[in-house]
Amino acid sequence: MIKQPPYLKIGDKIALVCPAKKLPKSIDYALTVLKSWGLEVIIGDSVYASHHQFAGTDTLRTKDIQRFLDDPTIKAIISGRGGYGTIRIIDELDFTKFEQNPKWFVGFSDITVLLSHIIATTGIQCLHAQMPYTFEDATPASLLSLKKTLFGEKEAYSYKSVFKNKTGICEGVLIGGNLTLLCMLQGSVSEMDFENKILFLEDVGEHEYSIDRMLRMLKRAGKLSKLKGLIIGAFNEIAEEKISFGQTADEVIWEIVKEYEFPICFNFPTGHIDNNLSMTLGATVELAVDTNTVNFRYL
Repeated sequence: MIKQPPYLKIGDKIALVCPAKKLPKSIDYALTVLKSWGLEVIIGDSVYASHHQFAGTDTLRTKDIQRFLDDPTIKAIISGRGGYGTIRIIDELDFTKFEQNPKWFVGFSDITVLLSHIIATTGIQCLHAQMPYTFEDATPASLLSLKKTLFGEKEAYSYKSVFKNKTGICEGVLIGGNLTLLCMLQGSVSEMDFENKILFLEDVGEHEYSIDRMLRMLKRAGKLSKLKGLIIGAFNEIAEEKISFGQTADEVIWEIVKEYEFPICFNFPTGHIDNNLSMTLGATVELAVDTNTVNFRYL
């Protein structure tokens, strides 16, 4: 059964951590934004730590996150950035006290590991959303979507898709995140249940052949056929290869999923983009897809 953490209110304490890669720049702007929302921000030991490319050693990052998972006065934990490294520590974290006192966990990219693990093992909703590392470049709409979600205002998104969609309307529980990380979690305790869900996918810096391979892997594993709907977010920063793959990322995806009868939309504003709108994993949503118009709302 899906559980929803309490929404934030002015004066609440939140914690910042870095479960993966170290921060290469100041996040003072993000701290100013979060404090302007009326929140008390506690900065974890991992935020300014450094160990090779990571935000401190695996032990330091684990202890830092565990501290805030266990602290009932902390109402949300926000990841400073993604990168790589969350999978190195996920099995060392104990979510027992977190389950007793649920709180929002926020992040995207490599943090998909934590989001998927939380949904799979605790059934507690969490947020795929902008992180302090990306706040400076984020659109006002994406930051507002994070604030509204944390404070309990139900969001609705509408946009025009450039790529042609598969039309239809569906309702279901929302899951998803970074395609690469979702594939890396298959067969583990952190793997989400895909059946009867609305799945959203995004990725960055992957060649078309890699996107093709990963999505076909999910298809062969039976993860796509029982979905209620599919949301394709941003697949960007794809480097040109010496020999062209012959298809864009959207064309690659369409070829693999076009046989399914459920609604499919492209160009959804989620992923490694400035307008990375907040997505609540575990929430029940409605997805209405026309040829080029998409409407998404929380129920």
